Amino acid sequence: QVQLVESGGGLVQAGGSLRLSCAASGGTFSSYAMAWFRQAPGKEREFVAGVNWSGDSTYYADSVKGRFTISRDNAKNTVYLQMNNVKPEDTAVYYCGRGTMRPRAGQIDYWGQGTQVTVSS
Repeated sequence: QVQLVESGGGLVQAGGSLRLSCAASGGTFSSYAMAWFRQAPGKEREFVAGVNWSGDSTYYADSVKGRFTISRDNAKNTVYLQMNNVKPEDTAVYYCGRGTMRPRAGQIDYWGQGTQVTVSS
């Protein structure tokens, strides 16, 4: 059984930084692309960033490009999201998912439970 567990969320001031982690267990982590999505209250879940199986190719939503960095450590079965220069509009529950590095939520076969990120102005 595959499990994805996010951590690292919290309250941060606008302009600050936060690093999210997603630890995977079960399955073969290094065989899959991974992605971060987020969902704000009253909005649909949206793609944030994705990384391919080896970590040498990444893809970002325009809204976070240049501020967020996705990376992975296959030895630790973990994918990260470094969030810099955060904005109030980044406030959301952040989810990691397995299966794609593109904004294609339908290709995600496992989701984590989510971690709340709140950015104060």
